[in-house]
Amino acid sequence: MMEENESMNEREELFSKAVKAGKRTYFFDVKTTRNDEKYLTITESKRRFDNEQNRFFYEKHKIFLYKEDFQKVSKALNDAINFVETGVYPEDYNEEPATNTEEGIDKWFDDLGKNY
Repeated sequence: MMEENESMNEREELFSKAVKAGKRTYFFDVKTTRNDEKYLTITESKRRFDNEQNRFFYEKHKIFLYKEDFQKVSKALNDAINFVETGVYPEDYNEEPATNTEEGIDKWFDDLGKNY
């Protein structure tokens, strides 16, 4: 199973770009699913020191973005960056987030932790 995942990861990667930012490095990788759909992974990698093992290691956090979500995520990111730079809220700031579940956004967030 691990060998299959490793070979699939090699096959999937179509594009990669690294951005060094202080103590962190961000990796933007375009990959494909088994159905040849492209998606983006954003990985934050930060060098840390483990006192118990007396050595450095890399702490990584990964986000998977699928094509159908690009526009919404891009708008939210641009809105947040604009707010940091200008202090101006976007026009749609007070609108409730859209959700595909009948239970609402709180139920969706509750369900996120169940798979980990």
